[in-house]
Amino acid sequence: MNTLLEILSEKTAAAFEAAGYDASFGKVSVSNRPDLCEFQCNGAMAGAKQNKKAPLAIASEVAAKLSDCDAFSSVEAVPPGFLNLKIREDFLSSYLMDCDKCEKPGLEPLNKALKIIIDYGGPNVAKPLHVGHLRSAVIGEAVKRLCAYMGHEVIGDIHLGDWGLQMGLIIHELSLRQPELPYFDENFEGEYPQEPPFTLSQLEEIYPAASARSKEDEDYKAAAMNATYRLQHGDRGCRALWQHIMDLSKADLKKNYDHLNVSFELWNGESDVDPLIPALVERLEKTGLLYESEGAKVIDVKEESDTKEMPPCMILKSDGASLYATTDLATLVMRMDETDPDRVIYVVDKRQQMHFDQVFRVAKKTGIVPEKTELKFIGFGTMNGRDGKPYKTRDGGVMRLEYLLSDIKDVMQKKMEENKNSSGKEEDYDIDRTARMVSVAALKYADLSNQATKDYIFDMDRFTSFEGNTGPYILYTMVRIKSILKRWQDEKGGDLSSVRLSDARGSGEKDIQLRLAAFNTMIKGAYEELAPHRICAYIYELADSFNSFYHDTKILSEEDKDVQAGWIALLKYTLRIFEICIDILGFEAPDRM
Repeated sequence: MNTLLEILSEKTAAAFEAAGYDASFGKVSVSNRPDLCEFQCNGAMAGAKQNKKAPLAIASEVAAKLSDCDAFSSVEAVPPGFLNLKIREDFLSSYLMDCDKCEKPGLEPLNKALKIIIDYGGPNVAKPLHVGHLRSAVIGEAVKRLCAYMGHEVIGDIHLGDWGLQMGLIIHELSLRQPELPYFDENFEGEYPQEPPFTLSQLEEIYPAASARSKEDEDYKAAAMNATYRLQHGDRGCRALWQHIMDLSKADLKKNYDHLNVSFELWNGESDVDPLIPALVERLEKTGLLYESEGAKVIDVKEESDTKEMPPCMILKSDGASLYATTDLATLVMRMDETDPDRVIYVVDKRQQMHFDQVFRVAKKTGIVPEKTELKFIGFGTMNGRDGKPYKTRDGGVMRLEYLLSDIKDVMQKKMEENKNSSGKEEDYDIDRTARMVSVAALKYADLSNQATKDYIFDMDRFTSFEGNTGPYILYTMVRIKSILKRWQDEKGGDLSSVRLSDARGSGEKDIQLRLAAFNTMIKGAYEELAPHRICAYIYELADSFNSFYHDTKILSEEDKDVQAGWIALLKYTLRIFEICIDILGFEAPDRM
């Protein structure tokens, strides 16, 4: 169904046309002066020059045509030519009831769903997730859920780093520590052990130790590169060790992503497309675009419209080794062959912008990706500490993501326990589980409420507060609504299935209804821009509107049962919108806090 703004614009456009002016001047927007009106139309200002007439005169004529419109309770032409509009309470409640009947409030089913692949996550195996992985996971998951909510077929791919030098470093270091293992015996022909020769914690110690040594010992690095070569060329022992590394790492990654309510439909990595690279290079050579430059194989991607330097995209290094661009192009080959998506969206650090510009241009110029398929890059900024630098541990190291989650959970649980003690309530719910839910909301909302491209300061105290623009504040508002609805059912014997929205009886109630009516406009805009922060801004304003109404209204003690039922219906619908929004953002609300 049409958005409320579209409906109001149609009525105002008809009034402009009836007054003898172009209907295109009738666009209605939300008022930037809510103290004066709810909506406004500035079309008379735009039409003044074309019609050689004072804008106030045009606005007055249009206002006269709108005087008996069923949508507006007040239409006022004000200098220098604005139309100030207020919506009728019965028109607004009727619109909301129509929205409430939809499976997705105010949205019609799509005529055609798109196939969308979202590339996010990107961790290297054999290494723990750290805070640097947070934004890709959180933003990517929200974008995936947003696209899915709009009705599209969405596939999330983690794109593991599982095939590079880090594998050779681990294998070589292990060969020095445990040379007796059968994986290093060239004559071994039996079955390798099913259990790995290392634990996850040992694996996480091996890699940084090997990496540090390789930077100081050239012979050591050469041996690790040789192990990488043997792995990539089918050595049985190396492949078996690699599989052990993958099994342990994937299990740990899934556990940590599960804590964040992040999931992937595909767990593909660089290893999955390595066999495709020779055919990819041959394909690129046949286009005539691949040429040699200082021993390397490159493709020019510079365009006349470029205002910044755009170097050629390197496909193979001078020693014949592939690069990230090669792997990303091979991944696109696989995606086109297996899925043929309409869109491929990459959620990656914004500092990788040039890399993806190069990859996208090569993919289009060489026909790997047809023109009909959109390649989209969402570059995100960094999560910084209070010093303005990337978030670190107290001793200056990179913080593991699981430690950050644990720290936030502990802070939230402490605050909830203090609140419990001060209120004197006997809580019969699982405070540990609730604290986990609220801590995930705190972390994800803190990230998603910022525009993706911008850096932000991580402030534990502010983000875990139950006041202000925070995840806990949103959840506390939802829990408050749930509590009222439950009490109305339990104490008043109310039936939620029987209540219906009614016309607003005051400004607070109407303010909530106006915000609820804007849901479909907001969600469409958030999807078009792939901007989860717009959802955060919306639910924060909705929470503020509800809490103002709550403090001014004695809902459960209202004696007029019809008025009370209308308010309960409003709360029920408000909770529905909240639940949709936080599900898209990737967290959930407890029943009690």
